[in-house]
This record gives sequence, C-alpha cells and structure tokens, in this order.
Amino acid sequence: MSYASQVKKELTQLSVSQPANAKAELMALIRMNGSLSLFSHQLILNVSTESPAIARRIYVLIKDFYKVESEILVRRKMKLHKNNTYVVRLRYHAQDLLSDLGILDGLQIKEDVPLSLLKDDLQCRSYLRGAFLAGGSVNNPETSRYHLEIYSLYKEHNAMIARMINRYKLNARTTSRRSGYIVYLKEAEKIANFLQLIGATESMLQFENIRIVRDMRNSVNRLVNCENANLDKVANASNKQLANIRLIQARGGLSQLSDKLRVMAETRLAHQEVSLKELGELVPDGPISKSGVNHRLRKINQYAEKLRSGVS
Repeated sequence: MSYASQVKKELTQLSVSQPANAKAELMALIRMNGSLSLFSHQLILNVSTESPAIARRIYVLIKDFYKVESEILVRRKMKLHKNNTYVVRLRYHAQDLLSDLGILDGLQIKEDVPLSLLKDDLQCRSYLRGAFLAGGSVNNPETSRYHLEIYSLYKEHNAMIARMINRYKLNARTTSRRSGYIVYLKEAEKIANFLQLIGATESMLQFENIRIVRDMRNSVNRLVNCENANLDKVANASNKQLANIRLIQARGGLSQLSDKLRVMAETRLAHQEVSLKELGELVPDGPISKSGVNHRLRKINQYAEKLRSGVS
C-alpha cells in the first residue's frame, strides 16, 4: 500500500458525529467525484472512486446523515490491469441531497462552494478531508522530495481550496495540471500540519518520524562530505608542498633556503600527512602557530615557482 493510500485509509476510518461536518465532507467528495444522469425523468447521482474504503465512506455518510439508501457498484477495468472503479449510486432523493449540500439550485449546478456551509473550523477541516479523499495525493516521505497536492477540475474551486488551506498559514500554491488544476504543498512541516489538520494523525506521526530520521541522515552525510572535502583539501595542499620541496631539492638543494624555511621543508618531508597545526608542533625550533607554518610553506611555494619560471 502506498503512503497516500495509507493516509486515505486512516481518514475513511474517522468517525463523524456532527451533521454539519458530515455535510462538509460529503460536499467535497460529491462536488469533485460526482456526476449526474437522468433516467425516466429522475435525477441520479453517481460518485466514482478507485478506493472501496472511500466508496464505503460515502455510502455510510449518506445513509447515516440523510437516511436514504444508495448502492455501490463495481466497474472492472480489464485494460492494463488498472484498478476497479467503485460507484456510489443514489437513485432516489439525489436532487434533495444535492440541494441541501449547496451543489444544486433547482436543476442548475452551482460552480461556487457556498461558504455559508463552512461556518467554523471543524467544517473547514471536514471539507478539506473530503477534498483530499476525492483528489489528493502525497509522496512517501522517504522519497527525494516532499509533495502533497489536491487535484480539481475547476480553477475557482481549486483557488477556494487553496484559500481554505491558507487559513492555517500552510503556504499552499496553485497551478494548472492535465486539463485541471492543483493546489500543492512542498514544505515538510506544512505537509505534516495539513495531515494533522484533516485528521490523519497516525500518518502524520509516521511522516514526522521518517522525516526526522531522513533529515538526520542528510545532516550526517553533509558533515561527512564536508570532512572529506577538508581532508582532500589538506591532502592536495600537502602534495603541492611536497612537490615544491622536492623541486628545490633537485635544483640546488634545500640549503639555498633560509634556515627557518629549510627546517620547515625538512619537517614537512619527514611528516607528510599531518595537518598544519600538528606540523607546527613538530618543527625543531617550534612550536609554531598554524598561521606561522602556513606563512613559511607559502614562502617555500613561492621560491619553487620562481625556480620553475627561471627567475633567480
């Protein structure tokens, strides 16, 4: 089971006790996944999903809070072994239910969500829960990037979902995608807050645990990489110093250097892998500070460069 499916499964198991909250969740589920048909002058509502748990959730919410019976149909997809589609079909009282949810005005579908039905915080959270169940997805936090999105067919509805999310300072953004629109979150902390907001507490805790371990692992890797880079830098500098000292040896010997530089060159030849600080402690006329060691080695390098260029 994918992480997104796990989140949705947890959401479908939440109990709803207040009719207003059930109405808000149903409003989102039906508005985003519902379709209407007409048979024998009767309006029929179909709500489609690839999740049997979500289909069952819709069925139970309609039954418990509207006291009407619907049915669940299974449409099997044979091509490419795709998932089945589950359809919650309401043959009777569809118009009354849709009117009560603010989706239908007579026989005219309302494009705007009636904010009067989302009067308080719990209703807003319930609507966002329904929207995520209908068109949401979230990356596994163990993957390379954090991403949560909700897909909607209509631009205005997508913008409204973004405004609702941003009531909670989650920095949701919108963009177009495949003949529709998405509202999305990219920051790990904001995604965790959203999951808690809609009631996916267990999934949020799992997300946070994985994120903490992943961030710690990344921090350790950065430290190791930094340390390796420093070691490489020290090794490269040491190799350059040794090459220059050997050049001076080959072209007249170290005696042509001043006493301080000669002693430093001999000490570096004897201790090729130590750091500058350690080298300063090993110099016979020392100890010398790290900056003092660096100054003498720089003078040796400069002398070697003069020899290479033929400058006396």
